[in-house]
Amino acid sequence: MEQFNLYKEYSELHKLYPICGEKPVIGITANFNDGNACLAEAYYASILAAGGVPLLIPPYRDREALLVTLDSVDAVVLSGGADIDPRYMGQEPDYSLLHTINAKRDEQELLLVRLAVDRQLPILGICRGIQTLAVALGGLVHQDIYAMLGEGLLNHDQNEERGVATHEVFIKPGTRLARIFSQERLGVNTFHHQAVSDVPKGFVVSAFSTDGVIEAMESADGRSIIGVQWHPESFILKDNNRCMIPLFEWLVNEALLFRKAKRIHRDIITIDSHCDTPMLFGNDYDFAKRSETALVDMQKMDEGRIDAVIMAAYLKQETRDKKSLERATAKADALLEEIENKVLACGEHAAIAVSPDDVIRCKREGKHIVMRAIENGYAIGKDIANIARYREMGVVYMTLCHNGDNDICDSARGNGEHGGLSLFGRSVVKEMNRVGMMIDLSHASEKSFYDVIECSTKPVVCSHSSCMALCNHPRNLTDEQLRAIAKVGGVVQVTMYSGFLVNEGVATLDNFIEHLLHAIDIAGIEHVGIGTDFDGDGTIVGCADVSQLINVTRELLRRGYSSCDIEKIWGANWLRVMSQVQQ
Repeated sequence: MEQFNLYKEYSELHKLYPICGEKPVIGITANFNDGNACLAEAYYASILAAGGVPLLIPPYRDREALLVTLDSVDAVVLSGGADIDPRYMGQEPDYSLLHTINAKRDEQELLLVRLAVDRQLPILGICRGIQTLAVALGGLVHQDIYAMLGEGLLNHDQNEERGVATHEVFIKPGTRLARIFSQERLGVNTFHHQAVSDVPKGFVVSAFSTDGVIEAMESADGRSIIGVQWHPESFILKDNNRCMIPLFEWLVNEALLFRKAKRIHRDIITIDSHCDTPMLFGNDYDFAKRSETALVDMQKMDEGRIDAVIMAAYLKQETRDKKSLERATAKADALLEEIENKVLACGEHAAIAVSPDDVIRCKREGKHIVMRAIENGYAIGKDIANIARYREMGVVYMTLCHNGDNDICDSARGNGEHGGLSLFGRSVVKEMNRVGMMIDLSHASEKSFYDVIECSTKPVVCSHSSCMALCNHPRNLTDEQLRAIAKVGGVVQVTMYSGFLVNEGVATLDNFIEHLLHAIDIAGIEHVGIGTDFDGDGTIVGCADVSQLINVTRELLRRGYSSCDIEKIWGANWLRVMSQVQQ
């Protein structure tokens, strides 16, 4: 054996420092036998062969340590081992069927899966790992396939070497697994007697054996999660067989995108320019706590690595008699005050921002940032003095109308009452320019839009709109409107409301990205951003709430966009316009 030269190895390592940051860290859950954490060499050998850096995650009960670990890794491998205890599925265990169970592993890994999914970490579950995934996310596992499925099954508990394929699986066409392996039949090894019986919601079966046993599942909503029943890691140790390395390369590549996205979000300011979360304040909503109903809260912002959201005080367009207008103004006042109270209740962890300087300072201090807006100029009634009053309260923008004409202008869903911007509306535009409040043209009719463009001396915004060229909806913007906003230095914030993204069906993250890229092509990278409309019916497959917004960055990276481009989209463009309006 060649003698180990410490000095030489130490010197050589110094040359690697510049590239170390580009290797993603893959956490691998450890087995637990006889009171000791352990891990088969094949797991970390496969990660190394795929270009990742393996990190052991032993089974411990310290919850805080688990959170720190998950924030330190870029992906997770759930390794094989003992049976899953059926009690975690609400079933009585049949101990005549079960082999070894391990509560210490079960409890940590079930929790780890939920937390990793919340944080959008790429996950690969192997053997027991696919079963852990299923149980943690609401699926079911057979306690014993031979007892549950009867005769005629393959021998899924082989005595062959780990690196020998003992049967074939059929991979469903069109799945992520099919793209990884580029084939429909795959030779695998098999060492198990439990298997997934029901995949969780949001997952699909992506491979099965000839006897019908589920051999793989994957997320159907674009999340980077795959579970396989066989042991793909074992092949690398038998004559350096790389037949399964494509699966680990997929994980490492997804982890690298996630690592880059995390780093970008750390260094830039990320802003969601429109959410309707105040509509849910009556349901015991607490901004500091994870909500089961609202799509925006402080914990989800942490998980999605989003710095700021703009909460809108939304007012439904109703009648415009004196009493109704007074009620609208009073409701807007109450909602704006309630937004502030929800944020103040979080103490030093959150803050209200009213200017770009506030946003930058709060980002530096590590605070969750909330800005306030008014959705529907109906809020001001016929009293133009309300505009200055609302700006003094910290309102950063006001949507001139909603779904119906008001005293200011015609709506995209209105009756054309004024033929665009009313005479009163022109006064509103000038006053908003004067006091430094952004004019939001989402919901405005096309004629109102161009009237405001002509009338305003400051750049305008659309806080939550999408592209007419891709989805024919009156709330969307034509290419000519996109160019017009760019020409006056404004910004269009592409939204995640499904009805504005696709003409039929439910929109996906890919649909949203198509609108975002179209807006960039037409208006330019300096004039596009993101306004989700979360909690106002905005939600899409693959980006269902604020915790999943980092997936937008991953997709932009996948398509070759630079960190500078992404910084503009996520907040720099919006802050530039806000600054110009407030000057």
